[in-house]
Amino acid sequence: MSSVEHRTCPVVLSAPSGAGKTTIARALVKDAKDVVFSVSVTTRPAREHEVDGVDYEFLSEQEFREMIEADHLVEWAEVHGHLYGTSRQAVQAAYDNGSFLILDVDVQGAMQMRERVPDAVLVFVLPPSAAVLVERLTGRGTEGQDTLIRRIENARGELEHASEFDYIVVNDDLDRAIDEVRGIVLAEGRRRDRAIDLSDAIRQLQGQIDLILEEKFGISRR
Repeated sequence: MSSVEHRTCPVVLSAPSGAGKTTIARALVKDAKDVVFSVSVTTRPAREHEVDGVDYEFLSEQEFREMIEADHLVEWAEVHGHLYGTSRQAVQAAYDNGSFLILDVDVQGAMQMRERVPDAVLVFVLPPSAAVLVERLTGRGTEGQDTLIRRIENARGELEHASEFDYIVVNDDLDRAIDEVRGIVLAEGRRRDRAIDLSDAIRQLQGQIDLILEEKFGISRR
């Protein structure tokens, strides 16, 4: 026996817009073979640099509503006037492949994941300050003033839910924040209650110890 196999779990990253959760999520999957990014479905129009099926799966509102009716989404929410969700198929595929599925979702979606996927791990990413948050949102240059104001107001409300998450990470230094979330994934992947056939592994080790005691020291436990 060289190791104890463990079950994986979904890891949900939530944060106010501009806190950097998407950047952290992408970094986690870049070099890890057992970590995959959950591509959300959305009715939001694609931005210029976005690729369908890579950044999001872009759907019409009718297609999205049909997925809801068919219970094909484990979480979904309306955010800033558009619908976002995570497919049940994506979650199951990650379980089947032994991968940690990293979800980049809003607070509403995180709360739904907690209810519908009980072993999901929830991480809330905080910006270091309100000024930095607004600066990051302004720097995008992708929204008009009305949308920007709505995002800032929504961010204030989302902060009230931070205490409902399992972990809090402050993104004051991106590399450090990535390392902290990576550490959370590693620790969660070694939890005792995620171990597969732990009792068999323990008995195997005990049997090996008994053999050594008998062969080297003449002590028999039989």
